[in-house]
Amino acid sequence: MTATTLHRIDPARSIRRDPAIWCAAIATAFFVLVLYRLGIPSQPMFDEIHYLPAARRLIDLTARLNPEHPLVGKQLIAWSMQAIGDTPFGWRFPFAVLGSLGLWAMMRAIWWASLSRTATILFGLLLATDFIWFMMSRIALLDMAMGGFMALAVWQWALAWRNPMGNTCRARLHLALTGVFLGLSLGAKWNGALLVPLPGLLFALNRWEALKGRRTGVLWASSNTGPVPGVSLIEAAVWLGAVPLAVYFATFLPAFFYEVDPLALRNLIHWQEYMLQLQDSVKKPHTYMSQWWQWMANIRPIWFLYENIDGAQRGVLMLGNPFTMLAGLPALAFCLWDGVKGDRLRLLVVAAYALLVGFWAINGKPVQFYYHYMLASCFLMAALALILAEWWDLGLRWPAKVTLVLAFGMMIGFFPIISAGKLPAKNSYLDYTWLDSWK
Repeated sequence: MTATTLHRIDPARSIRRDPAIWCAAIATAFFVLVLYRLGIPSQPMFDEIHYLPAARRLIDLTARLNPEHPLVGKQLIAWSMQAIGDTPFGWRFPFAVLGSLGLWAMMRAIWWASLSRTATILFGLLLATDFIWFMMSRIALLDMAMGGFMALAVWQWALAWRNPMGNTCRARLHLALTGVFLGLSLGAKWNGALLVPLPGLLFALNRWEALKGRRTGVLWASSNTGPVPGVSLIEAAVWLGAVPLAVYFATFLPAFFYEVDPLALRNLIHWQEYMLQLQDSVKKPHTYMSQWWQWMANIRPIWFLYENIDGAQRGVLMLGNPFTMLAGLPALAFCLWDGVKGDRLRLLVVAAYALLVGFWAINGKPVQFYYHYMLASCFLMAALALILAEWWDLGLRWPAKVTLVLAFGMMIGFFPIISAGKLPAKNSYLDYTWLDSWK
């Protein structure tokens, strides 16, 4: 999909075909499901034990805790504690909201990027049932703050590129919001950092292609060519480069007011180096640590919880959907093949997935976990949705139907063990751990 074809659309026709109601319905149903039993377990589970005390320190500003991560996710927990209460529901509610908004935003991004109703609806259903997005929306970790804001950024980015009304001011607003959301995502957790420069780099690439053969100076000036007519490369660098960095650094503002060892402006850059050192210093082996290839194969999950609590044996197995996590892999191969032949959207989906997984493959961080696959799995589900949608629109509908039946079937079957439901016996985990590596 080139910058030229991107803007050759009939706005009225696109609005008529827009599955906005489907997107809202899927996101709303997801939100209701996430809220069910959100306050169970009534005690912190997994790494909530690190982020809850840090959030409380952001309320009283007495001292900093958990300094290895930025503040946005912990600040959201703190605000929710103040507004709702320092309760399990209060801890987790912000991520339920961001998970649902993120699901909606991802669907909107797919719509504006592809203008395919089928792909948009399929993607929403697949992401909602991939287990990972659901579970990370139900726990007070930082990842859904990172993922939710990244989803909002991708939506605004796709909308700016599509610019259905051909309004430069509106496209400019979408670019600015892209930058804001990128900064907030980075301010929650660094896991999505490799995606932050992509919008700006692709803007420059698209502008260069659109102006190929013209004098070089035009590349930097405002122009009526793509990717966003009327927005120069210099202006795009502001919205997609300067704004994310400014927003990111602004998220450290509360740290300047700690009673003990407050952050000073002159130390802001040095603090980033200190955070990186702290993250790399975690080398003690963990029972559920895993590697990137195990995430792709869905063979090394994490037990967020497994104990007798709140009157019953309960568990939360951080596992991907046993069917769609594997079905997405050949879909990536199909998308790569189509991308090589010229389909830029599919090539971008594959590139984003490879970038996110490849980062963990080469970064050398000694202790990694399956939930680091969360963002990459979104692009995995996007690849699966795009391929199934193409076949559906060509009349080959049984693959999509079978995929949805199996995706929902797995979601229903595993629901007790991914939502802290009551289990009948102490060894009920055996009903769900199909592989020894899942135990």
